[in-house]
Amino acid sequence: QVQLVESGGGLVQAGGSLRLSCTTSGRTFSRDTMGWFRQAPGEERMFVASITSGRIWTYYADSVKGRFTIWRDNSKNTVFLQMTSLKPEDTAVYYCAVEAAGSIYAMASWHYWGQGPQVTVSS
Repeated sequence: QVQLVESGGGLVQAGGSLRLSCTTSGRTFSRDTMGWFRQAPGEERMFVASITSGRIWTYYADSVKGRFTIWRDNSKNTVFLQMTSLKPEDTAVYYCAVEAAGSIYAMASWHYWGQGPQVTVSS
């Protein structure tokens, strides 16, 4: 059974940092794209970042570019999201996702999802 287990969510003050991790099991995803989405209350789930295998290309939403960093450790079947200079508007449930078919920016393109821990950034 494929499982994606996330950790690292919580409460942080504006300007602070937080690191999310997502560990997969059930199969290897070393050849698959991995990424992160987020969903704020009353809003749609939106693309945050993704990272490919092989040469490792990374992609970021404009709203997080320069503040968030995505990386992966294939030996541990884990993808990370390092969030710095956090803003209140970053408050959301963050979902990791694996194996995209089609546009990485579209939620429907991704085949597997984590449970989505809450990240709350206070003023």
